Amino acid sequence: MTVTHALKARIKEMLVRQLKLQVKPEEIEDDAPLFGEGLGLDSIDVLEVVASIEKEFGVAIRSQEEGERVLTSVGGIASYLVQR
Repeated sequence: MTVTHALKARIKEMLVRQLKLQVKPEEIEDDAPLFGEGLGLDSIDVLEVVASIEKEFGVAIRSQEEGERVLTSVGGIASYLVQR
């Protein structure tokens, strides 16, 4: 298991746990959109995801623009965390 694969698995587990999603982490596709058609998250979920990323990974998302760029998919979050 590569670091990125393990990181994506950890992100999926965090999303399911924190947002109380009714899916298993392994059912979430790496590149599926988090909002709209994909997982169907909404604007309230954004706050929870941002707080969870900061708590679990120690990385802050500091602006709405940064959040829009990062919170596209599990893969998007993983890429951002790897860069940090």
